[in-house]
Amino acid sequence: MSDMSDDDLVEDVEDEDDYVEDDDDTDLNFTDVVAEKDRKKSYEVDFIVHSIQGIVKNQDDEVTHVSNILGIQKQHAATLLRHFRWNKERLIEQYMDNATDVLNKAGVITDNARTPKFIKVPGFMCEICCDDDENLNTLALSCGHRFCRNCYEHYLTQKIKEEGESRRILCMANDCNVIVDEKTVELVVNKDIHERYRTLLNRTYVDDNEYLRWCPAPSCEYAVECHVPHTSLISIVPTVECHCTHRFCFGCGFPDHQPSICVLVKKWIKKCEDDSETANWISAHTKECGKCHSTIEKNGGCNHMTCRKCKYEFCWVCMGPWSEHGTSWYNCNRYDEKTSIDARDQQAKSRASLERYLHYYNRFANHEQSAKLDRELYNKTEKKMEEMQQTSDLSWIEVQFLKKAVDILVQCRMTLKWTYAFAFYLARNNQTDIFEDNQRDLEMAVEQLSELLEKPIESDKIAELKQQVLDKTVYVGSRREILLEDTAKGLLESRWEFQVDIKS
Repeated sequence: MSDMSDDDLVEDVEDEDDYVEDDDDTDLNFTDVVAEKDRKKSYEVDFIVHSIQGIVKNQDDEVTHVSNILGIQKQHAATLLRHFRWNKERLIEQYMDNATDVLNKAGVITDNARTPKFIKVPGFMCEICCDDDENLNTLALSCGHRFCRNCYEHYLTQKIKEEGESRRILCMANDCNVIVDEKTVELVVNKDIHERYRTLLNRTYVDDNEYLRWCPAPSCEYAVECHVPHTSLISIVPTVECHCTHRFCFGCGFPDHQPSICVLVKKWIKKCEDDSETANWISAHTKECGKCHSTIEKNGGCNHMTCRKCKYEFCWVCMGPWSEHGTSWYNCNRYDEKTSIDARDQQAKSRASLERYLHYYNRFANHEQSAKLDRELYNKTEKKMEEMQQTSDLSWIEVQFLKKAVDILVQCRMTLKWTYAFAFYLARNNQTDIFEDNQRDLEMAVEQLSELLEKPIESDKIAELKQQVLDKTVYVGSRREILLEDTAKGLLESRWEFQVDIKS
């Protein structure tokens, strides 16, 4: 996975000495190893993590670029870019076709462009506050509408501080769509409000850009850039990792949910939260009275049912009138009666649907709960690491394998969790057997690693335990990669068939 920072784009390359051989194929071997190291997996995407400083620099660079190409002032270029949601190509193309129309729609006037400043105008009266003091400082945008400084400051402060507006603050005159540019805001408002204004502009730069998303982790101020269009989300799960270590899906912003694509995740979450499964349970465990249609739950062994509401007597098994059953009070012998086939079929379908859902949901919930419990292992692991150092000659660095193992364990639990949501919507074909085999192998390896990490430390077996944990950690990680790689390739190659529409 490519993880680059705008502050540090230097690629980490391992020491070349690691690949030096005492033969003539040294260069070839080194090239092969680097190529293997750099090869991106099917489930990985390229992304860049941006700091606030990087976001500001990117904005400035794009504004300068457009300003130079179109030959307009930077504040106007910035307004145009925000109007076009930072789509430079579309802006330049439309500007070249009809500059006047683009400028009008964006609220920019370049013909009367000037540096904003306060001036005193003899005989001027502000239309808003009606102040006509001869020493009144006034300000006008390129549209020519002039107001006093106090009114402008109050207006801009209200827009920025109270309404959280930044990129589309209009002139105060009625029916005027000219935008108040950055230089004007900087001139009018105080330092705190201006800083708030810049923060809001930075947020809109990310929010308006299709290929940028803020990291959803609490208090994190990084943004991630990933060039995966929305139309590709049915064939890939664009998982990214912020510098704060939070892993999330760039497509929907949810925590990492590989291998399930976003549309399946949303459907699954809705299904789990919806009352539809309650209705399924009612359908599977209750029946309607054949006369008044009241819902009846069977609470005894007898198949002779009497509706409490209308007193209709019927057979629980075949749903036929009890009067037709003769002396067969406790054993219905009318299983093939045409009048009951539809009712029994619907009952069976509801029960099968519920059982299928519960099969996948219980395993989904189990891995979710296990992942939470595994996170509690971090505290136990810290104590184990200290204990290992005290009872052996291992250094702090040498006992880090335990923490790494817990990291892998939690990550694999989350992957397994989402494999069950993926499998729930998967239509059975020849490929599903491979998927389930990979799922089973990962699940088995995860449980084995979890058991190893729960083992108490025996001072005379530390070396053995370390080797077992290291080996199993590597194996678990490789099984996860195999599962994700096969699933991702299946999505890219359209090998998977789903029971729901994933394109709508």
